Amino acid sequence: MKRKRSALDTISTLPEIILETILCFLPTKEAARTSILSREWRYKWTKIPKLEFYLSDVSKEITEEKQVEGEENGRACKPFCDLLQILKLHKGPIHEFIIEIDLDYDLYAFDQIILYLSKNHTVKKLTISGGDGTYWDYLPVSVFSLHHLTNLNLCCFNIDSQQIFNEYGSLRSLSLDTIDICFKSLLDLLSNCPPLKSLTLFIVHTNISGGDCTIIRLFECLPSIEHLTTMGDHFEWLVVDSVPQEHPALLVHLKYFYFKDICFAGGCGLPFLLVVIKCSPNLQKIKLEVKPYHNYDEKEEYSVVWKEYSDVWLENLIELEIERFCNLKLEMEFVKFILARSPKLKKLRIKCKLSLEESMEQRMEMLEVLLQAPCVSKVLIYVSELLL
Repeated sequence: MKRKRSALDTISTLPEIILETILCFLPTKEAARTSILSREWRYKWTKIPKLEFYLSDVSKEITEEKQVEGEENGRACKPFCDLLQILKLHKGPIHEFIIEIDLDYDLYAFDQIILYLSKNHTVKKLTISGGDGTYWDYLPVSVFSLHHLTNLNLCCFNIDSQQIFNEYGSLRSLSLDTIDICFKSLLDLLSNCPPLKSLTLFIVHTNISGGDCTIIRLFECLPSIEHLTTMGDHFEWLVVDSVPQEHPALLVHLKYFYFKDICFAGGCGLPFLLVVIKCSPNLQKIKLEVKPYHNYDEKEEYSVVWKEYSDVWLENLIELEIERFCNLKLEMEFVKFILARSPKLKKLRIKCKLSLEESMEQRMEMLEVLLQAPCVSKVLIYVSELLL
């Protein structure tokens, strides 16, 4: 018994900042449960700067808190009302707020939650996501009143084309994942984030009305971007063909480019990738994840005029990483293209999508081709298999 008490005293006497850090690693529901440990722990969870909510759990949280406060158990409020009560019980600053919505709740109350945060806390990191693939046609207008945000992550939302965006003077990281937004609104939003360093962009649908829907217009809104992640082959809405042969070096600060689910065989994936490369003279790492091919006929392979990019010279590229490599002609041509134009390239990592029968044989063939390809640097080549 004494040993247990001693261990408890040791934890309880830790500095407040360490206790808060520990509680931040717990889901908010679990952090709130620590209030039953002792009188000293009763309100420790109310001071943690990070809150994370899944609305299916909210009713349980408020009921447990009411029990701690000695109130009578009554009928549970609607989840957003419960969440608002929890926020009002919170005593310290809230710097990070994460909420996942997986059911059809009162969207007006949702707006009140975000509005409460904007008025009462200096939230720096905000994540709002539709759970289980839920897609929401409504995003609280008050989200765009959180001027102190440094990180904003939105998933599965339709952003109103009439929305007027105020300037995010502190925003460094923006993730738009599975977002429906018109091109003009996208440009307006990005233009109001001048210090933006990191962008994840996955647009599922957009209105491309007007003649200004070009890749150059998009890049002009990203003057400070250092990390860029794009997903899917959804760039038909960008007029890549309208880009002049003399590509301006718009992405001069871009160091890391990650293209997830790129389609080399057809579509706009490869042209988009090449334009990014040409506009990014200081690129240091490229990571590609190839989209699986179905019913692919190599005779109908999309042709790329490589001579349009003959002047590309990736002077600062250090690493190229490709996952789900299928060893198709265009994929191999792209790798050769990089090898011949990257004087500082140190690592080439390829993870092949192969079956057990073809794994070793194809890996050896690939290595032989790559080792014989023209190369302007001393590069280490890693080839491994991703078995089906």
